[in-house]
Amino acid sequence: MDSVTQIVLGAAVGEAVLGKKIGNKAMALGAIAGTIPDLDVLSSHFTDTVNALEIHRGFTHSIIFSIAFGLFFAWMCTKWDKRARLKEWFLFWFMCFVTHPLLDAHTTWGTQLFWPFDIRLAFKNIFVIDPLYTLPFLIFLILAMLQKRGSIKRQKFNNLGLIVSSSYMVITIILKGITYLKFENALQDQNIDYVELQTKPSPFNTILWTANVETEDAFLIGDYSFFDTKPIQFFSHPKNHEALGDLANEDKVKQLIKITQGWYTVSEKEGGIYLNDLRFGMMSVDQSVGKFAFSFRLDKVGDKVVVTEEPKDRSEAKRLLSDLWERIKGS
Repeated sequence: MDSVTQIVLGAAVGEAVLGKKIGNKAMALGAIAGTIPDLDVLSSHFTDTVNALEIHRGFTHSIIFSIAFGLFFAWMCTKWDKRARLKEWFLFWFMCFVTHPLLDAHTTWGTQLFWPFDIRLAFKNIFVIDPLYTLPFLIFLILAMLQKRGSIKRQKFNNLGLIVSSSYMVITIILKGITYLKFENALQDQNIDYVELQTKPSPFNTILWTANVETEDAFLIGDYSFFDTKPIQFFSHPKNHEALGDLANEDKVKQLIKITQGWYTVSEKEGGIYLNDLRFGMMSVDQSVGKFAFSFRLDKVGDKVVVTEEPKDRSEAKRLLSDLWERIKGS
C-alpha cells in the first residue's frame, strides 16, 4: 500500500501494543516502523530494473525480516527506554513490521511473506491506494492522538480505526468474490474457453473491477462496475510471445517473465520489442488502446539484454482518473 497508509497502520499498531506504557512514542515509532520495509525501493539506485523489481516486497516484507529486525530494534530500545521490557519491545517492532507485508499481500503486487521460499502472496482485493481504507483509519488515529495517554477514549478511537479498516478489507474480499462470479458467468455465457481467470479492483476504488483472462493464444481483459446494466465485454490482446525470438533465451528476460508470473504480452513498436505486464492493467479505460501501465523495452546490447521501463505520461494518468470516474458510474 502507499506510504501514508503504512504510516497510519504502523502508528495504530504501535499504539495498540505499547501506547499505555510509552505514550506518543508508540505512535511515532510505529509510524517509522511502518515505512521501513518499503526502503527496499532504494535498491533501484544500485541495481538494474529487473533485479529491483525482484527485490521489491521481498526480504523486507518477510516474517524472517520482522523477527530479525524486531529483535534488533527491541534490543536497541531497551538501551534508552526502560519502561518496556525486551519481550514487549520485540512484540511492538514485530507487529509493526509484519502487519506491513500482511496489508501489502492484499494488493496486486503482493509480498514474499515466506521469503526465502519463492511464494508471493497476492490476494488482489484492494488497490495500492484506496481512500476508503485509509481516510477513516487516519481520522480515528488523529482522534486518538488528541486524547490523553492511557485514556479509555484514546484506546477506543485507536481500536475503532483498526476495526473499521479491517472490516473494509473483509468487504473488499467479499466484493472480489462477487465480481469473480460475474466474470466467470460472463465467460460462460459468451462460450469463451479459458485457462485462468484473475480479478482485481481498478485504481482507488472497489466498485469497478477488472478481469485478466488467459486463453490459449491471447489474454482477454474486461471490466465490471456494480452499476453496470450492460453485459461484460472482453477485449483480446494476443500473447505474441514468439516475437521475443532469441531474447526468450536470455536470463534477464526469463527473470522478467518469472516476475510477471506468465501474465505478459509482447509488442513491437518504434523498432523495439516490449514486454507488457498485464497484472497492473492499462493506462486507459478503453481496452483497445493497448497502453499498459507497466511495459518494458528489451534491447540487446553486446552480449547482454538491457531492460528499460517505459516512462509514464502524466497527462495519460490524469485522463485515466477522469475516465475511471465515468466508467465507475456504469455502462
